[in-house]
Amino acid sequence: MSFSNEWNDRYQENTNMSIWPWSDLVSAVMKNKPKNENFKVLELGCGAGANIPFFASLDADYYAIEGSEEIVKKLHKKYPQYKNNIIVGDFTKKIPNEKFDLIIDRSSLTCNNQVAINQCLNLCYEQLSNSGKFIGIDWFSTKCSDYKKGKQAEDVWTEFDFEEGWFEGLGRIHFSNKRHLLSLFEKYEIVDMTHKTLSQESQGNNLKMSTWNFVAKKNEICIAKK
Repeated sequence: MSFSNEWNDRYQENTNMSIWPWSDLVSAVMKNKPKNENFKVLELGCGAGANIPFFASLDADYYAIEGSEEIVKKLHKKYPQYKNNIIVGDFTKKIPNEKFDLIIDRSSLTCNNQVAINQCLNLCYEQLSNSGKFIGIDWFSTKCSDYKKGKQAEDVWTEFDFEEGWFEGLGRIHFSNKRHLLSLFEKYEIVDMTHKTLSQESQGNNLKMSTWNFVAKKNEICIAKK
């Protein structure tokens, strides 16, 4: 599996246990969800389940695939209604064989190298409904102050073994500039894209966290060519 074992360790230690929905994701979903009430959504790397209550409130048909067996066990106990829909797996190799109206990812797919990301995006493309959308939240930007502070992994966009900073102990991290992000989603149509930068000023160290938020629609031209 391409899943980083470092995340399983974090969950066993009860760290990185985010339990509140991410506001950027909430905004993007409310803007892009289909009008029908019973839409189907897949979350890549649901972690501690921060977004599950949000989708439950929308009465969405919620699915998730998560690499950490440890955290999935906890989610099955907390949300028994989704026990059959939240599965352990490597989303770069296989995702549920359903047609999804939305596929969402907040900083999970970015913990892989370029080959694995491409594999996952191809799988997602096939499992999106014809009007389906992929929502990416907080994909790491090359404008991050920690970019180029790790060791280069399998490609020039992916780094690992950060000795300090935001990505210390988190395994592989993939960074993108606009051109690279567009190339990753060449089969899709980008319908919304935002670049944001947060500066840490309190300690005088000028650290910057820069990320991309975007919405990619299944390209109808590509569908027609099949």
